[in-house]
Amino acid sequence: MAFNARRFKVYVFPAALVFSILSGGLAGAFLGPRALFLKPFGDIFLNLLLAAVVPLVFFSISSAVSHLRLDKLLKILLTMLAAFLFTGLVAAIFMFVIVRIFPPAQGVLINLSPQGPVNTIHLSDQLVNMLSVPDFTELLSHKNMLPLILFSLLVGLATASAGDKGRPFAVFLQAGTEVFMHVIRLIMYYAPIGFFAYFAVMAADLGPRFLTSYVRAICIYYVSASIYFILAFTWYAWLAGGILRVKLFWGHVYFPMMTAFATCSSAASIPANLQATRNMGVADDICETVVPLGAMLHKDGSVLGAVLKIAFLFGIFGLSLSGPADILSAIGIAILVGTVMGAIPSGGMLGEMLIISTYGFPSQTLIMIAAISIMIDPLATMLNVTGDSVCSMLVERWIKKEGAR
Repeated sequence: MAFNARRFKVYVFPAALVFSILSGGLAGAFLGPRALFLKPFGDIFLNLLLAAVVPLVFFSISSAVSHLRLDKLLKILLTMLAAFLFTGLVAAIFMFVIVRIFPPAQGVLINLSPQGPVNTIHLSDQLVNMLSVPDFTELLSHKNMLPLILFSLLVGLATASAGDKGRPFAVFLQAGTEVFMHVIRLIMYYAPIGFFAYFAVMAADLGPRFLTSYVRAICIYYVSASIYFILAFTWYAWLAGGILRVKLFWGHVYFPMMTAFATCSSAASIPANLQATRNMGVADDICETVVPLGAMLHKDGSVLGAVLKIAFLFGIFGLSLSGPADILSAIGIAILVGTVMGAIPSGGMLGEMLIISTYGFPSQTLIMIAAISIMIDPLATMLNVTGDSVCSMLVERWIKKEGAR
């Protein structure tokens, strides 16, 4: 019994947040305009998160990159990256088709103005604004998340290339990451109150339709992600070696699948996933490279969730997600959220900030899509983990084909 308690302890805090969301929504619907007195409590939580996210991004990304060693197994790594991008692209396109058919925020409209234009920016201007800022001080704002990420990558690469002279700075970056991770943990103790207050105010403004839109979005994710899991992963396994690989995959995927669903942690599922991938017949040198790195860099479930969140925000603001620039940026952002963002601590939250800053949505929407992340986390983690197994098969297949030429 003690083992089971430890195993499911991870659900206690998310369950508390889900309870806060539901109870806050019900309180707002019951109190109506009187719930507005709760608004400062929600704003405090949001402001604390926004203040901590910029230094967290800088330290965590720079520190992670400064410790990278990609001088070994180059062929495996490049093939692995191709497999990750391939499955991520398929996942993004699949979910985009789903949200076009079943809009997740249908019937809900929020009268909040985005911080900047969303549909009127030309593709070239949007790329410039997404990737760069004209002044260093503008990096120190959560509104410019992608330029901050790119700058942090440059700092990390420079630290790694500096060798022994850069080691003291690498230690500083690692220490900064640990400190701000603890800052986020401290802030999250206030999260149940912040979520309760925020959703009470939103429900008071929008009524029952707001909570209904969340139920609709979550149902869309669980149904579509389950379909993707069965159909797409079967296809990937078939590409990796025909019907035999399909049987091996589905014959051994259940242990990491259930571990991921129970723990909501890609890292905690690595041992189970390594054993299952070996049982699928993948060579040790490939699975021991792809599975651990995939736990950080490959998250198909997160890609599906990112597209859903983007469509949800476009829907509640009454915007059309149909222009070429919007479609390409949505797919690109989703893949980025499922790859690069997965490699850093609190990557889910940073991915949500990236979505908000890219499209110019109000900072208040962070809590709205963070709530979606909490509720889809078990299934998303399961897809993230089992996707590493099937990608190991693809990597082995592609390397063998390349070697046969």
